[in-house]
Amino acid sequence: MAVDRLERRKARTRAALVSAAQTFLAEGRLTAPILEITQAADVGMGSFYNHFSSKEELFEAAVDEALEALGAYLDTLTVGMADPVEKFTQSFRLTGRLFRADPSLSRVFVNSAAAQAITTERGLAPRSLRDIEEAVRSGRFDVEDTELALALVAGTLVALGRVLLDRPERNADEAVDRTAMRVLRALGVSTDEAAELVARPLPDTDRVSAATVLTATS
Repeated sequence: MAVDRLERRKARTRAALVSAAQTFLAEGRLTAPILEITQAADVGMGSFYNHFSSKEELFEAAVDEALEALGAYLDTLTVGMADPVEKFTQSFRLTGRLFRADPSLSRVFVNSAAAQAITTERGLAPRSLRDIEEAVRSGRFDVEDTELALALVAGTLVALGRVLLDRPERNADEAVDRTAMRVLRALGVSTDEAAELVARPLPDTDRVSAATVLTATS
């Protein structure tokens, strides 16, 4: 029982540090000292080094867990979809809309290194790669190199998130869907089919926030 309490306390401390780091990332405060982060998390400096060897490792974990939570959440919205292209399209469109629905989620994503979003083994990248590979196998995508295709998709999402942050006056739904069409065209989908895919109705995410996404699978 004592061991269980210790493990729960350690888990709470780590979660508090990760949550604080996500807030700092969302605010673009990448140079904040560790002491400031531990104060925001309400944990001692010594506790920090029980979980992370450096601030960079903490920030990497913060981005990784945010992307994993978002990816897992998007998976729940594509249950029952057999077509990998439809799953890919819906996930791309929903991600773009979630960025605008809660800018803090977008800032965590955009203010992290774009390369991390592309190469991480958890989160959006492996799910997007899964859908791309399935679409290639079924002849739905015309792609020679799936890793380069993933780099195209991830880089586009990062850039799209930045545009939606910097230009709040833009119509987010229109911008996201136009970008989704361009991505689908780059992956070998015809113009007519791409237009039909982005015109399909989406699950209602109006009330979804970053907090909802980050706790959806906890």
